[in-house]
Amino acid sequence: MNLNERHFLQHLGFRSRERRIELKMTQADLGAKCHLHRTFIGSVERGERNIAILNLRQIARTLRMPLAELFRETEK
Repeated sequence: MNLNERHFLQHLGFRSRERRIELKMTQADLGAKCHLHRTFIGSVERGERNIAILNLRQIARTLRMPLAELFRETEK
């Protein structure tokens, strides 16, 4: 994985973490609602996983946000 891909995954994880915190959910809460393990959620939020699109879609649905919002680029 190159540096650009790593940054992309970290950004995606950061956006999901922000939303989870806004909803006052723990990683365990989100994992349970998505049928994913809490350690998996943590590794996604840290940008350590190249997550499958179906798992990502489930996370976005549980966080009540459009999937596209997770991919939105930040202004630099």
